[in-house]
Amino acid sequence: MNKFDDICSYCDEEVPLAINRLVNNPHFRKITKVIFPQKSWEEIEILMRGCRTIREFQYNIIIKTAYDIISRTAKNVSSYGIENLRKDEPCTFISNHRDIVLDASILCILLIQGNYETVEIAIGDNLLVHSWIEDIVRLNKSFIVKRTPDFHQVMEVVTHLSQYVHFVIKEKKESIWIAQREGRAKNADDRTQEAILKMLMKDNTLPLEESIRELNLIPLSLSYEYDPCDFLKAKEAQQKRDNSKFKKTQEDDFMNMETGLFGYKGNIHFQLGRPINSLLEKADFQKSKDELTSKLASLIDTEIFLNYKFFPINYIAYDRLWGKENHFVKKYTNKDIKIFEAYLAQQLEKIDLKNKDVLFLKEKILEIYAYPVKNHITTKQKRK
Repeated sequence: MNKFDDICSYCDEEVPLAINRLVNNPHFRKITKVIFPQKSWEEIEILMRGCRTIREFQYNIIIKTAYDIISRTAKNVSSYGIENLRKDEPCTFISNHRDIVLDASILCILLIQGNYETVEIAIGDNLLVHSWIEDIVRLNKSFIVKRTPDFHQVMEVVTHLSQYVHFVIKEKKESIWIAQREGRAKNADDRTQEAILKMLMKDNTLPLEESIRELNLIPLSLSYEYDPCDFLKAKEAQQKRDNSKFKKTQEDDFMNMETGLFGYKGNIHFQLGRPINSLLEKADFQKSKDELTSKLASLIDTEIFLNYKFFPINYIAYDRLWGKENHFVKKYTNKDIKIFEAYLAQQLEKIDLKNKDVLFLKEKILEIYAYPVKNHITTKQKRK
């Protein structure tokens, strides 16, 4: 494992030292008051120090915490397709990205409920805004994706990451979760970034076809009824519109993480698409890598688009933006419209900008709920 020490998830031997760093970190201690409101610090420290392995930490701390947060911030969690996974075939779950923390955590909960092992999780180094966050995520079977390597080291960093992914699947026999793109799609127009796929296939020790098949890519569609960060995404859209040089700070990322964790999400649904290996029969591996990557991205997007689950807010938002003659009017009631309008007003009120462009901000929030419907419709039409 020494080869991957800079990016890999922690191993059991590293648990005691990492936990010791956490319990002695004043910032971590402060955040636990929010995460564990019912527990004293003494209880938390005893619970933390009682974990001697990655599995114990993940099950006793992370999974229980995520389950508690979801029970407080979600109405219901459902899934489809996880029961069809084979326990002897590690895979790469590649999904659209909705919540910085909970996407992978909910997947792990669903896997545990189905008697499967949890996954290793890809996380961008831009989110590691505090040392204690890095300890937490690496204790939670996360590996680090270096987002901003030195220009001269890009190929080395990409190859290193790809080799680690293949090592996890082939040698550790564990599955992986990775988002289909760097960061979340701010308007929910989910598109697989070809750069992500090229990275996954970059392991130079394998022929291209073998590299793809070894990954065992399985598209995963995530559907959240409400996105607690919708107002933050709309705010960022206006900031970028008004200032081309605007960039989020690390603290902005932390605020997004906190808002996503503790904001209300309503109903949540996770659905697996068809494994990409089962769709590769007609793939021409003699084509250029660019052409093959484009084909793979299209296959993944198709599966994700077809397996969304929609709620009244999605159909109302679509009709407000693009629905000619209220295309989906039978999918929602007058009560649903009133709930939607009250929610929209509430989210717009949270946006603190001096030159607040309400019409623009409203459109950006609507897009977050409407784009999945639009992409689903377009994909179904193409398949006819």
